[in-house]
Order: sequence, then C-alpha cells, then structure tokens
Amino acid sequence: MTELTGSATDRLYTEFRGQLISPGDDEYDAARRVWNGAIDRRPALIARPSGTRDVATAVRFAREQHLPVSVRGGGHSAAGHAVADGALTLDLSGMKSILIDPATRTAVAGPGLVWRELDAATQAYGLATTGGVDGTTGIAGLTLGGGLGWLDRLAGLACDNLLGAEVVTADGQVLEASTDDHSDLFWALRGGGGNFGVVTSLTYRLHPVTEVYGGLLGYTVDRATEVLQAYREIGADAPDRLALYAGLVTAPAAPFVPEHLRGQRVVGLIPVCFGPAAEAARTLAPLLAAAPPVLDLTKPMSYQEVQRLADGFTRPAMHHYYTSEWLHDLDDQTIDELVATAADAPSPWSAIILKRMTGAAGRVPADATPFWYRDAAYHLDIHAQWAPGSSPEPHIAWARAARQAARCDWAGGGYVNFIAADEGPGRVRAAYGGNYARLAQIKAVYDPDNFFRINNNIPPALPAYG
Repeated sequence: MTELTGSATDRLYTEFRGQLISPGDDEYDAARRVWNGAIDRRPALIARPSGTRDVATAVRFAREQHLPVSVRGGGHSAAGHAVADGALTLDLSGMKSILIDPATRTAVAGPGLVWRELDAATQAYGLATTGGVDGTTGIAGLTLGGGLGWLDRLAGLACDNLLGAEVVTADGQVLEASTDDHSDLFWALRGGGGNFGVVTSLTYRLHPVTEVYGGLLGYTVDRATEVLQAYREIGADAPDRLALYAGLVTAPAAPFVPEHLRGQRVVGLIPVCFGPAAEAARTLAPLLAAAPPVLDLTKPMSYQEVQRLADGFTRPAMHHYYTSEWLHDLDDQTIDELVATAADAPSPWSAIILKRMTGAAGRVPADATPFWYRDAAYHLDIHAQWAPGSSPEPHIAWARAARQAARCDWAGGGYVNFIAADEGPGRVRAAYGGNYARLAQIKAVYDPDNFFRINNNIPPALPAYG
C-alpha cells in the first residue's frame, strides 16, 4: 500500500472540497467495492470530488505523489478499471448534475449519472439519446467507449450523439472539447475510452422518443437454432426503428416467467420498435410468424420501461467476465457453435447475447469517430457470471471458448467496453482497427506520459525522428 505523506497531502486535504477516504476509514471497504464482485482492490486513496475543480486538484496531487489514477463513473466498470491497488481512485459517482434544454434538444450531464437517471430527466420532455441496454450502466464509460443501446439503429451510437465534453487533462488543465474547440481531443473522446482525461461533463443531442412497442419473446432451448435463424433473416431487412437482441440465457425466477421455465436455459428475443403501436405490431409480425414464442410479453411501453427489460438477468455481488466480438454475418455454423457452447456453460447465469447492428450507426464513416466497426452486422457479447466462492477459471475459459465459437464470422475485433483486463494490448489495438494510430498520436499530445493508463490502454505514439 502506498503511504501518502508530506505537504502535498496536507494541501490536498485543505483544497479538496469533496470527500477523501483513506484505508482505515470506516467507509473505505464499502467505497472500494464495485459492481463486479470479482474485483477486490485496495486504492491508496479514494477521492469523491464535488465538481471539476476537485477533479483537477486530485489529478495534480496524484502527479506530485507519483500515484496512478483510476476513474470511477456511475456504473459498472465490469473489467475492474475503476479501482486499482495503490492508486488514487477518482470516484465521480456523486457528480449527477442534469440540465435539459428541450428547445435545442440537448442535455448537459454529469459523469456520475447512470442511464436510468438521465432517461428519467429527458423523458419528462419526450426526449432521449442512445444509452445502455441496462439502465444501471454509467453514461460516461459507455459513451467514451462508443456506446451501444436500444436507439443506436435509429439515432446512432452514444458517441455519435456527444456534442461536447469538459475534460481534465493529465496536467490538471480543464478543457472544453467539441467540433470547434480541441477538435482532435473531441474526436478521440467519442470512442477512445478513458485514455485522454477525466470527463467531468457531457453534452448530448436528444431525439423525440414517445411511442415504443416491444418486450421479451421466450422460446424453449430445443428451438434455439430455428429461433436464431429466424432472428437472422428478419434482422437482415429490419427498419432502423427496430432494435433486435437475441440471447441464450437462463430464465430468471421472475413473476413474468411461467413457472415451468424459471431457472431453465431458454432462448430470448427482445425486439423494441420505436413508433406507434399499430405500426410497430406490423413490423414485428414477420418475426412472430417465423418463430412463434411460448412467451410473448411485447406491448406498448415507455422508453424507461424499455431500459428495465434487462433487469433480472444480472444479480448483485456476482462475479463477472465479459468478452466480445464484431461479426460480419451469422451463418448456420456460427449459430450451431454458439448453441452448443451455451449448453456447456458452467454457470446457469452466464449468457451469450447477439445484437443486430447497422441502421444509423452503420452509416457513419468508420473514421468519423474512433468506433471502427461500423459495417459489422452483429455484436456478440459473452457474459460469464458466477457466484462468489467459485473458481473463476472454468467460467473465463468458457467465455473465451464462446467467442472462439463464432470465429468464422469475426469482423476483426471486439467492443472496447467489453474487453476484459486480461485480454492484452493486441485486443485493444484490434478494437480500434484503422483508427488506432490516430488515437495514439492524440494520446501523445494530451497525455504523453500515459498518466491515464488504468483502462483499455492506448499508449502514446512515439515521436518521429529522422
């Protein structure tokens, strides 16, 4: 454990207006705990800033003390980058400011918000922006990594809807980044992760979202191949307003699940259609005809209800491991391999999730933001989840095998927000494809010492000589 001593520490306690939590404080163990129960790390100091000034103060202090910095937003940080042994953890979860301007359809939001909180504020005006599928996901981490969600086929990724950001850089400066100010930094923030500074405010473009129709369709696992083939065929011609997810999962013991299916492996489809109910029902009719479900919970719903559709599929204090891949297709071999691998999951709570991509997100040029895989047809999300006390090895091995099961359809890399901490720099580089070199050059401008390195790291480009 790093010992913090000297005048710099005394000055921090004088200048920092938020809360500082040290090892030995009563709140320390609770404050260092994160959503992923597999992460058990002991920071040297946890700083909960009251605002941007505190963030800059903490960054300058960490540099003086030669402390690494980890940054925690409002959500999950499944890979565990939010906390690190011996580091200063900047916990931004209390920075939850929200300002909605319905006239300009914009929102200015603090980095401690989760999507459920931002959605509640924007939906008061019948507006929304692309956010995480799980409403408890943090807005900052998701956006900085690109940002998949229910609305991305209709409105683009979360990063496509980012209009500006306030950033504390590695030298403790506070910068405004947008297309007009520090445009290179702004480009890097829209998918480049936490490599370029601490984002203390995000400005989003909002879209009218009032009428939604969708929900869960359930099928017995013996129909998995048939259902995924129907999902593929319907998704190929899906309009932008239709979001389509498929999952090989265990049915939760929830009231909406028939008793005989609870705790059983099932195939789930979640179609969400934005628009009037009658029009949405017509859009979903071919899917229902191609794969009649044993459980149909589709109905008109609010966007906030949509953000709760994934509730019940993750459990508190569980251990988690994510990995992912972009797929250019979903052929029969891949479907067969994924179905077989799902049946071998060592934990009933582990899941294989497919998301239909394309739409508005796919029409953005690959170099317009760091998010490279605009032409991918699907995102494959492998989520291993197991109870505390169980050895992680079989679950991690299963997740890796599940990713390999789709290798004939790989597009070349994975989603940066779902790259596990042990996957290595090659996987990070692959996640950015042809945008990686530009990101490394921008990193060299704003963080030449790689101060912000507790993340899916992009080291700064080396200077050119000769």
